[in-house]
Amino acid sequence: MRVTTQQTYFRKGFGLKARVRPIIESEYHSGLVERIRSRGYTDRFGDVTVRLAQHFGFCYGVDRAVDYAYETRHKFPDKRVFLVGEIIHNPHVNLRLSEMGIELILPSAEGNFDFGHVTADDVVIIPAFGVTLKDMETLQDIGCILVDTTCGSVLLVWKRVNGYARDGYTAVIHGKYKHEESRATASQVNRHAGGRYIIVRDMAEAESVGAYMTGTAGAPSREEFLRRFGNRSSDGFDPDRDLQRIGVANQTTMLATESLAIGARLREMMAESFGEEHAREHFRSFGTICSATQERQDAVLAMMQDPPDIMIVVGGYNSSNTNHLAHLCREYTTTYHVGDASCIDPATGAVHHKPELDPHAPEVVDTDWLPPGPFALGITAGASTPNNKIGEAVARILQIRGIDPEL
Repeated sequence: MRVTTQQTYFRKGFGLKARVRPIIESEYHSGLVERIRSRGYTDRFGDVTVRLAQHFGFCYGVDRAVDYAYETRHKFPDKRVFLVGEIIHNPHVNLRLSEMGIELILPSAEGNFDFGHVTADDVVIIPAFGVTLKDMETLQDIGCILVDTTCGSVLLVWKRVNGYARDGYTAVIHGKYKHEESRATASQVNRHAGGRYIIVRDMAEAESVGAYMTGTAGAPSREEFLRRFGNRSSDGFDPDRDLQRIGVANQTTMLATESLAIGARLREMMAESFGEEHAREHFRSFGTICSATQERQDAVLAMMQDPPDIMIVVGGYNSSNTNHLAHLCREYTTTYHVGDASCIDPATGAVHHKPELDPHAPEVVDTDWLPPGPFALGITAGASTPNNKIGEAVARILQIRGIDPEL
């Protein structure tokens, strides 16, 4: 990454937190959420028992990114301010930033950004997911002011991937190859000549990579491998050469247990085929599980020791960590993943929700989805969901039952 001057690159805000914090709290605070939290995360409204996961909503990285975006708008009231993609995967927050005059630069279908209209007089905010090395260099060449809100947990993964590439290991990244964070993470290998990466979506893809790496039964042919992973790996990727030494990393918002299982399985396959000593020298693991992601997943699992009758998960449909929370909940109870509180309609009693893990799966509508008698309602939210939307979702459900949430 090119070095920028202190006047054009900012990563620690502008010292305006005291000024913008009251604004942020007024826009995203929920008295209803605070009431439930203050009562031991469980409260009763009429015949509905509401249970709130003990870790939910905005994580530190998201809170910081939103704070810096508000600070940026206040610091530069007369400049054009752009945001690379979305600050976080929450439609309500991104809409609010747009209303503040922050213009989103959206990617193409291939995930590429066009900065042709950005000038040296402008301000550009880097989102919590980060950007690729190429995009950062392009913006630095333009000479615009850069406000970098990249999450610290993401930076830890970048450091690990950078180390892999430096030492000649291919980075095997558990993530979604079109996701902004995975693209930015993968690009870190380009800091070193010959750096290589491959992105695997799940255990099935990891098994395929492991089978080719070890030459075990079920391994795809070279042509099959390149066809399957060609757009998920670095340019010129050669599986015969580049899978000899590997280091595992992860997109921070993936299911933590799956990331750990994928790393363990790849090492196991290597050790079984070539011996433990070989694995010690040719495999590296990662210590990059995001603590906030882990805490939210653990809180859901703790709640599922006594599952509620219905679970509501609030968060953007393109939010990876929210999708994985919904996936966990579906294993234990009836679960509705709503993109926003507005997906719950008190007038008709309907709920609009996404029933599958795939972010492109169509939204469906259910009516008469609430039990007729007393029931327990569980609620959690992805790390990019503000408290006001969580509270609004609870209020709308209570309104369907004719219950005043203020009681």
